[in-house]
Amino acid sequence: MQDSCLPVVPRLDLRSLVDSDDEDEFSCIPLSTAHIYFDPPNSSSAFHWVTPCQIPYTQHHLKELEEDIIPENLPAPTGKYKLKYQQYETEMKEGYKQYSQRNAEKTKSNITHQHSPRNKTDDKCIQREEAIADLTTLDRKALLQQGYADNPYDAQRSTRKSDAEMVAAEKKKQTVAEQVMTDYLSRAVISDPGQNLTTEKQGSACRLPVSNIAPLRLRKRTLHETKIRTHSTLTEYMLSNKVQFDGRIISRNGRDACRELIGFFFTHDQSLTVYEYRRFGKNRTNVLPFIQKNIYSHQRGRRKGKQYQLGDFYVGANLTFLNSGHVRLPESIKENTLLILRITNIDGIALDSLRTDSMEHEDGINRQEANDRLVFKAIQDELKEQLHKRGVRIFTGLGKYFRQLDKEGSGLLDKADFKQALNVFHLEVSEKNFESSWLILNDSGNGKVDYGEFKRAIIGEMNEYRKSFVRKAFMKLDFNKMGSVSIIDIRKCYCAKKHPQVISGHFTEEQIKSSFLETLKDACNKSDEVSYDEFEDYYEGLSIGIVNDEDFVNILRTPWGI
Repeated sequence: MQDSCLPVVPRLDLRSLVDSDDEDEFSCIPLSTAHIYFDPPNSSSAFHWVTPCQIPYTQHHLKELEEDIIPENLPAPTGKYKLKYQQYETEMKEGYKQYSQRNAEKTKSNITHQHSPRNKTDDKCIQREEAIADLTTLDRKALLQQGYADNPYDAQRSTRKSDAEMVAAEKKKQTVAEQVMTDYLSRAVISDPGQNLTTEKQGSACRLPVSNIAPLRLRKRTLHETKIRTHSTLTEYMLSNKVQFDGRIISRNGRDACRELIGFFFTHDQSLTVYEYRRFGKNRTNVLPFIQKNIYSHQRGRRKGKQYQLGDFYVGANLTFLNSGHVRLPESIKENTLLILRITNIDGIALDSLRTDSMEHEDGINRQEANDRLVFKAIQDELKEQLHKRGVRIFTGLGKYFRQLDKEGSGLLDKADFKQALNVFHLEVSEKNFESSWLILNDSGNGKVDYGEFKRAIIGEMNEYRKSFVRKAFMKLDFNKMGSVSIIDIRKCYCAKKHPQVISGHFTEEQIKSSFLETLKDACNKSDEVSYDEFEDYYEGLSIGIVNDEDFVNILRTPWGI
């Protein structure tokens, strides 16, 4: 029978332990930091060890630990451990010295040319913050949008999108070209059933209707000569000698400004025509005549009254037409006397092939137009430094101020109004340059100038490549083609997830979105909606501080997903 009593454990004298050469490399727990707790009699074991990490320290335990961490009668360390400590201390000092040297070299290298993407973004943000230290809160919030330009450019994804856009554009141009050929080469068409109704009225007037005879529209369809004849004997070869161009309407009406126009200039008779490409839903499209094929002349500027020639067609050129001669124009366009089309893109290959040395050159007019451009360039250079980093606030503020002065809604203001606006926004333009620009802009001599044209002349404007992306963004928001977008829809569509400041953690998505909406609403006359004119003014101002076109496109592509 086994003895039920526990074996007697001999008492261990811990104080008799001394250092030895056979001791392992593991550190020991000091005596004062280990505690023995005896269990009650009914416990399964006589005692157990509890280390400090298993029980919470009280204030008394902490005090005891501080006092007894090194017992008074602890033997002095041997020479072996003194040597180990000296080696450890030397290694630590040498390692820290090497680490400091490596860190200094890395910092210097990062400053010169080896920035990581995140450090590069942070450095740009710091530089931008230092540059805008003296700006207003509104300026700082507007400049946050420039952060999207720091995003790395995804060339592969952009190439795929560009290829798809090019295919769609070529398909659109081909559709319009086919429609032009159909309109001006066809001689006969299938008659509409209703067209024959008038001719047969006289013969059938005395006849009584018979119930068992099918209606006329189902009984008779004839091939007859159309009553609309071409004025000249055109051939496919003549119509093939043309220059195709894309255009947009310069208008404050958002619906008109976003119309997709495609025009043709025919060299055989110096005529031109413009078509509108319209989409109905996702799959249905239609091509409608916008300006009938005819010979037209300039309606304003240095070339007023002169017939359009091949040299008048280039990217950025304005084509002017009298609205009174075009019955098919929308009513919103007919409200103005002139229709101004801006050429946004042109078939350069066809243009070069049709150019000849015998083209007329009007050196006098060319010199005058060149002098006009120099006047505007001088004013823009004067204002460039004043608009630096303040472009959004000043450009949108000018637009809002002009709209408030335009009580009649005609878009025309006099000289005093423009001078007053320049003073209000502290834009300094010399008197000589102002008077020179006024003489150029006031070509009609009525003492009034369109304020949109005035802004574009003295401040400048984005190139057509940038404007095309502004229109794409607005057209994505304005899916109903009303010409204005509600703030609620803008908030829903705007995505700040990929903003560098959000990625780095300096700002939240909501902070970036709120800063954008606050600066945008400040430029609007209505607090709950944004017109195309106001939307474009915002990005016109933002464009002033951005040199690279692709950086500006990133600012639009990233938050709007275009």
